[in-house]
Amino acid sequence: MKIAIASDHAGFRYKEQIKTVLIEQGHEVRDFGTHSAESCDYPDFIRPAAEAVGRGEFERGIVLGGSGNGEAMVSNKVAGIRCAVCWDLRSARLSREHNDANMLSLGERMMSINEALAIVDLWLRTPFAGERHKRRIEKIEKR
Repeated sequence: MKIAIASDHAGFRYKEQIKTVLIEQGHEVRDFGTHSAESCDYPDFIRPAAEAVGRGEFERGIVLGGSGNGEAMVSNKVAGIRCAVCWDLRSARLSREHNDANMLSLGERMMSINEALAIVDLWLRTPFAGERHKRRIEKIEKR
């Protein structure tokens, strides 16, 4: 799978670890930054990743920050993006099954790296359930 990944300084450590695991699993990953733990403004890195997913250059995107909330807000400003902040396995599964989330936002300060890796794994493997949820996705996309 082609995956865009990005973070701010508060999500940098987990981004690097998640990126390594994804590459080891055979995914094609593009890192949109940041490239250090130095303080930065998350929209500078998150928006380009979301735009690339929105254009269809990547099948999915993963963004990280301290809580993941700001990263999701930036991502969801981009047409075609459905970015979910996930904090556990259930929220990750439902974001894919019910919402067909194409971007995942995680908060490094909110969970352990093992929890984050488990969420990413489940989120990538979970298909969209379709059916009644498809109608709802169409309403989200309607502008």
